Amino acid sequence: MAEPVDLNRLLPDARVFLTELAENNERDWFKANKSRYDSDLKRPSEKLLAQIANWMHETQGMTPRTKLFRPHRDVRFAEDKTPYHIHLHMMWSLPDGRAWMLGLSPDYATLGAGIMGFEPAQLDRWRAAVAADQGAALADIIDAAGWRVDPPTLQRVPPPYPADHPRGSLLRYKGFVAWRDGLDDGLTQTPEATLRQAITDFAPLTDWLGDEVA
Repeated sequence: MAEPVDLNRLLPDARVFLTELAENNERDWFKANKSRYDSDLKRPSEKLLAQIANWMHETQGMTPRTKLFRPHRDVRFAEDKTPYHIHLHMMWSLPDGRAWMLGLSPDYATLGAGIMGFEPAQLDRWRAAVAADQGAALADIIDAAGWRVDPPTLQRVPPPYPADHPRGSLLRYKGFVAWRDGLDDGLTQTPEATLRQAITDFAPLTDWLGDEVA
């Protein structure tokens, strides 16, 4: 009979495993420790994914698809041939492209929210909304929250928008995700509650994307 899953152990156990994996990143080591990966990382991650998905469905009427990313790296075209990632990533996603992404590693514990890559029609709607009054509301949301945001995709403001557009930085994105870092303590003490609160804090962004882009 399998041991009960303790979600409070997910982050510390994952960090121990991933630290050892970083020092022994080879197939023989992973094969010998596969049962640890399954019990300490995979099963707790699947439980957390299911619990958060159920909460999103019950409280917000959303039915996200869940995904636990595989530990194996695609090394076919990579110079780095180490076979495994030294992070644990999982995702809740909606059909319209909005997603929430949890990343754990020996060095970080972070949650991201947004749309990783706009479809062509979404990109047009993003640019039109950002350039209009709705874009000022989005800029205020981002400034007030203080999230970490990846740099824009494009080096220049795309036409037909002027290079000195007041929201030129936002116009240069082809997908937009904001990140909440420093979730280490919360994910160790109250992981489900911490993620619920972080997802709730992202609601102004994900609601804006749902209304204007998705």
